[in-house]
Amino acid sequence: MSDLFWLSEEQLAIIKPCFPLAHGVPRVDDRRVVSGIIFVIRNGLRWRDAPREYGPHKTLYNRFIRWSRLGVFDKIFSRLTAEAGAPELLMIDATHLKAHRTAASLLKKGMFQDVLAAPRAD
Repeated sequence: MSDLFWLSEEQLAIIKPCFPLAHGVPRVDDRRVVSGIIFVIRNGLRWRDAPREYGPHKTLYNRFIRWSRLGVFDKIFSRLTAEAGAPELLMIDATHLKAHRTAASLLKKGMFQDVLAAPRAD
């Protein structure tokens, strides 16, 4: 497949400091797995529909869930936005912001610490 997404070595080097340390058994190829996670999310696929080139779909799912709970992706996003600086323009496509009415309770449960710590716009 020519339309697969692969992180470049430079891109991986930027986000690699945000990765947690491996304990015990070494992790499988970070570049392959993170590229697979990005591909699945960007294309709106189910995990089981991920191309085989990214490895087992269960590995992609488990890494995504584990690192999400550890706040790894929050750190990555914070690092990338800090390097880019403040944007001149923000746009939100509301057709993709479907949230269940109980989604607001996630903040009360302590998830998304970066959102809670951010200064509020007045």
